[in-house]
Amino acid sequence: MTRLKSAFLALLALMPLLLPVAAVAQDPAADAQSAAVPNPINDANQRVNKARDQLAALRRQVEEARSSEAKLAELKQHVEQVGRGALDASVSTRQRFNEIKARQDELGPVPAEGQPAESEIIKEERARLSDERAAINAVIGNAEALSIEATQLANQITEMRRTLFTETLFERTRVSPEVFEEAVAAGADEGTDLHRTVGGWFRFVWNFKRESLLAAVSLSLVVGLLLYSIGHRVAGPLIQRNKQIEKPHYITRLMVAFWSITIPTLAVGAFAFACYSLLYSFNVLRPDITPMVSSLLGVSVGLYFVSALTRAVLAPKRPAWRLVSVSNRGAQRLERSIFAMALANALDYFLGAVSVALGSAVVLTVAKSMIASIVIGLILIWISFIRPMLRAGDDPASEGRPWPRALTMVLMLTGFGLIALTMIGYVGLARFIATQIVVTGAILVTMYIGILSGRAIGTQGAFAQTYLGQRMAERYQLNEVVLDQAGLAASLGIYLIVVLLGLPGILLQWGFQIGDIESWAYRIFTEIRIGSISISIVGIVAGLLLFVVGLVVTRWFQRWLDGTIMVRSHVDPGVRNSVRTAVGYAGVGLAGLIGISAAGINLSSLALVAGALSLGIGFGLQNIVSNFVSGLILLAERPFKVGDWVVAGTTEGFVKRISVRATEIETFQRQTIIVPNSVLINGQVGNWTHRNKLGRIEIPVSVFSGNDPRRVTEILLDVALQQAVLRNPEPSVTFMNFSAATLDFEVRAFVADVLLAGTVKTEMRAAILERLREEGIALAGPAAPTVPVTMDPESARLLSAMIENAKAGLVVPTEAPRKPAPKPVEEGADETG
Repeated sequence: MTRLKSAFLALLALMPLLLPVAAVAQDPAADAQSAAVPNPINDANQRVNKARDQLAALRRQVEEARSSEAKLAELKQHVEQVGRGALDASVSTRQRFNEIKARQDELGPVPAEGQPAESEIIKEERARLSDERAAINAVIGNAEALSIEATQLANQITEMRRTLFTETLFERTRVSPEVFEEAVAAGADEGTDLHRTVGGWFRFVWNFKRESLLAAVSLSLVVGLLLYSIGHRVAGPLIQRNKQIEKPHYITRLMVAFWSITIPTLAVGAFAFACYSLLYSFNVLRPDITPMVSSLLGVSVGLYFVSALTRAVLAPKRPAWRLVSVSNRGAQRLERSIFAMALANALDYFLGAVSVALGSAVVLTVAKSMIASIVIGLILIWISFIRPMLRAGDDPASEGRPWPRALTMVLMLTGFGLIALTMIGYVGLARFIATQIVVTGAILVTMYIGILSGRAIGTQGAFAQTYLGQRMAERYQLNEVVLDQAGLAASLGIYLIVVLLGLPGILLQWGFQIGDIESWAYRIFTEIRIGSISISIVGIVAGLLLFVVGLVVTRWFQRWLDGTIMVRSHVDPGVRNSVRTAVGYAGVGLAGLIGISAAGINLSSLALVAGALSLGIGFGLQNIVSNFVSGLILLAERPFKVGDWVVAGTTEGFVKRISVRATEIETFQRQTIIVPNSVLINGQVGNWTHRNKLGRIEIPVSVFSGNDPRRVTEILLDVALQQAVLRNPEPSVTFMNFSAATLDFEVRAFVADVLLAGTVKTEMRAAILERLREEGIALAGPAAPTVPVTMDPESARLLSAMIENAKAGLVVPTEAPRKPAPKPVEEGADETG
């Protein structure tokens, strides 16, 4: 025991010596922890410096890539990313900047002379905050300057690309027999190189990478067939023309034409893209083979697209499905001519890619473009001599008429113009125009068909006439209104598909790169500036989605709260309605705030609008605001609730709904009356069922004055006690008034449910009438029966004698005395004498 005590005392003595060692041991950990805490200012500064170095490197690369349009487009995209990264770095310091500003506002201004000095701790903190704020301002300034430099470099690249495009188009090439001789020699060399390069690559792939090649092609076919089968299953009748329909509707023809172009072309495009991607991923392609394979797949998709377009519009073998009024022979010639132009343009593009990949002489590429442009020009001239036009009602098998004179001149001038530009040396411009005629023309025609289809589908009642509309109506039992709404949605969807598929294709044909389209799409969907206001389509869509989700959750919570919690708790219907309404408004408001925040809309920028709105409320929206506030008061104080029987002025009925603007009252005739809440708050409102449903009924009864009033009172009270009325308070009968003819009474009784007062009063009136008839007591009034009079026998004999005497004194003659007839006067006699 003594040893333990000594050891314990020795340990206590050593504790002060061990504390510094522990502190020293903790210092590295503390330093490591402090070093692990991220410093937003240092991080943002490092990001800005890194972006500055990247921008300098990109500037050097731009100078080296002046002659490559594709490289310049790629560099521009990188420059814009560097600029956005610099701005993001400055934005990352905004939270710390706001914290510093808030802390400086808490500290207040520096004490003036004569005021008590600050403590050293506050002075150090104030200086540290000022230095940190200055550092953040420096980072923000550097980031903004770097962003401006990136924007200037991007604009410089755009100007360089524009200049390069113009120089390429208007560069004049020497056209002479020597050029063609050089081109023939270069073509022979290129053919040899092509055979050697492609043959060697294919032998190597077949011997050593056969499985990869077959797997890539097979998987690509699966992708294309899967996409086509999905499209065929979803819109099968819109792809194939039904032979059983002799005279299809114009809308049906448009829809079939558009989707028979779009869906198969997308399937072929998916196959080509998957094939190229898989071959590249499986290392089947060599660097010199890659551009040739990609161009071959691209021109194949283009040729299929043009072929599908001509078949859809001209329908050479099915005149009933033709979109234009041309003859059968004219449709066949136009289809062949258009496909020939597309084939010439595709071969020019593919052979040009082969020449670039093999490093052939430039003169060979020029010669190929010259031949393609001349061929396309000759085909245009040939098309101008075709006679395809038909009059309205003509048989498609008949001979057609020439083109309109203006269209013929345009075709001939365009064809001769291409040939003339090629012969004088502007091969680049001629090739560009020829490509736009074939490819851009095909895209524009497809877009036009799509727009016509969308417009036709969007007209009232048109969707119900289509095959898809009829199938939907039969399967889902849809009425005309729903079908019209579905047609409008389909119309908007077709417009969106036309824009998303057609516009990028046209931009690519006019010299823009995919990076340009991606950059524009990024700007459109992420930031649209209108003055000082920045709008993001992605943010708006996200905000709308969050608002819809919040709205759905609110409605679900309302139903759950009302149908599960409050029903089981036997909450009063009026309270349930008030709670449900309050939850609905709170949920919608919260969902709106979340949606606005997600959309990135700064509410502080709407302060001016809010001020103007407040002014408008003060003048023009007084009644609306008054009704709104009155509705909130009604929901809070609850002078009446849903289901109450109320009387407001001349309106009497049951409360069906209480909103923040007005209250719905349903009268006994089932008429719904909307009463503004301010009228209910400011006016007198009677409520029969405010605290309970107890009510009093009054039934007036009038009898002739010859009856005994006490006996009548006893009878009425006995009848009232036998009805469905309360015993406490008990019923009563009041002798209201009397006159020479009537005695007036009123039966008063209380019922447990005032809503049943009508039934109780009906039963009580019927019982009173039956009882009074049994007692021989007649009711008073004009419709009352003959009144029996009660008198003593002596008075009765006296009254009978008086009646008999009165009857005896009456004499009624049986025959009236006749007067003597006047004597007749003779003719000629004197009447006077």
